[in-house]
Amino acid sequence: QVQLLESGGDSVQAGGGSLRLSCAASGDTVSSYCMAWFRVPPLSGAVLEGVATVDSEGTIAYSESVRGRFILSRDNSKNALYLQMNTLKPEDTGMYFCAARQGDFGCALSSVYYAIWGRGTRVTVSS
Repeated sequence: QVQLLESGGDSVQAGGGSLRLSCAASGDTVSSYCMAWFRVPPLSGAVLEGVATVDSEGTIAYSESVRGRFILSRDNSKNALYLQMNTLKPEDTGMYFCAARQGDFGCALSSVYYAIWGRGTRVTVSS
């Protein structure tokens, strides 16, 4: 059973603030998994918003709200997933969750396709 552990969340100022989130996987090698980041903004009613995904071939997709500012990467040698977050905005505030699913079918920005989740790391961007 794969387990995911996020880290790197912090409080930063908007504009020049940057953060790098990490997701460490254990229990299995995730090189053949689709991996993704989701977030839950405050006061959203726990609605999961897809941020970025990467499939086993390395194909990456971003949500419109983060494209050009966030960079997703995976390091299969470390069984890890990363999210470099640049030019942070207050609307990036939220709990960020790492997710995974076996295989590339359903590797999308919708949370319904993912059965494996971490516990999240909090990001706060102040104006």
